Amino acid sequence: MDEMRAREVLTAAGFSGAAELLALGENAVFAAGDLVIKVGRDATGHPELHARAEREVALADWLAAYGVPAVRAAERGARLVEGHPVTLWHRLPDAVRPAEPRDLAPLLTLVHALPAPTDFTLPRRELLGGVERWLTLAGDAIDPADADYLRERRDGFAAAAAALVPHLPPGPIHGDALPRNVHVGPDGPVLVDLETFSADLREHDLVVLALSRDRYGLAPAAYDAFTAAYGWDVREWEGCAVLRGARETASCAWVSQHAPANPKALAEFRRRVASLREGDPEVRWYPF
Repeated sequence: MDEMRAREVLTAAGFSGAAELLALGENAVFAAGDLVIKVGRDATGHPELHARAEREVALADWLAAYGVPAVRAAERGARLVEGHPVTLWHRLPDAVRPAEPRDLAPLLTLVHALPAPTDFTLPRRELLGGVERWLTLAGDAIDPADADYLRERRDGFAAAAAALVPHLPPGPIHGDALPRNVHVGPDGPVLVDLETFSADLREHDLVVLALSRDRYGLAPAAYDAFTAAYGWDVREWEGCAVLRGARETASCAWVSQHAPANPKALAEFRRRVASLREGDPEVRWYPF
């Protein structure tokens, strides 16, 4: 979905005035006055996309009931506009500063204390579920041997993850616990982007920053501030390497889908796969 198509859906949904594009990725996100409007990919033939949008709105209400600082829906449910799920959100005040890892810790502490919701069901965190689709989209742009290597890693880590014994009690998790999904406004940090909320091992939410420290250049001091605020370092858990390996595999495959049209994505994909093949856990990866 490109910006032009997203704006067509926006107009069909009744928002014909000027709207500022905030983000274009899995969804197109627009600001219009006091609202933020999220336009999802075409759900024709993919009813799970509409269901995911519906669940995200239900999640916002559920988090509000428990007092968890998070984005709030401006309309119940998700509209289906020309096949695309469309959801409306209250616009947050301007950020007072960029979010830091330490801002994420108290939010995760709240989320990890929540019981499972009773009005809807959270899915498992299918971290490796998109690997085949992303590799298929990459097609001939990547070496078939690299694609097969990632498929083998996917299968191996999926089996290993299923056998893990957690340190923390399983339950609701954010699913993509990074500072980019925190907005620090005048009243403090707020969770945003609720699409990946799941019910699974709480350790999933903690491995993300551990990997950021080793692969993406997160400063050790910033990581230490996060673990101090949360109260535990997931690297002490013997299962950390398994969830890290699964996430690395998914991250490689995710980049591959952009390789056909973007030489920088292809170069990053090759860098990542080479570091995995060589068993080097500290080769720097770059966000894409």
